[in-house]
Amino acid sequence: MNSLNIRSARPADAALILSLIKELAAYEKLSHEVSATEADIQSALFMPQASVECVIAEWEGLPVGFALFFSNFSTFLSKKGLYLEDLYVKPEYRGKKIGKSLLLHLVQIAHERGYGRMEWAVLDWNTPSIDFYKSLGACPMDEWTIFRLNRGQMAHLLSDK
Repeated sequence: MNSLNIRSARPADAALILSLIKELAAYEKLSHEVSATEADIQSALFMPQASVECVIAEWEGLPVGFALFFSNFSTFLSKKGLYLEDLYVKPEYRGKKIGKSLLLHLVQIAHERGYGRMEWAVLDWNTPSIDFYKSLGACPMDEWTIFRLNRGQMAHLLSDK
């Protein structure tokens, strides 16, 4: 019998979460950008008043994926939303509806909390994920461009004040 369990991450999962983040980064060809440590994961997810949450997918008792998320806010809706930062399932466990189950788990959380919407970003070359999200009825927001300032750029702007 196939057995999938999705549970909230616990402090003892910090090393597991970091290893899954590194696997995701390798898949996305972004390993060079990972600077997170176990201590960072502990602090971000498990400190009092943590604003980031994580769920772990277990297949037949083995951890096989995760979803990391936080709440954002829509000015126009005047409601919180759920922002999915990352969702990852180990390649050998794909095709078992684990990714869909993780996403639906987050949809349930957002719905129960009364959030107005759920959003995430996907790399434009990641056709399997784009097709998957579209198959669920998610709409790409092609008219929006994401901008980012990294820590160094923020420091530079502050030094120019």
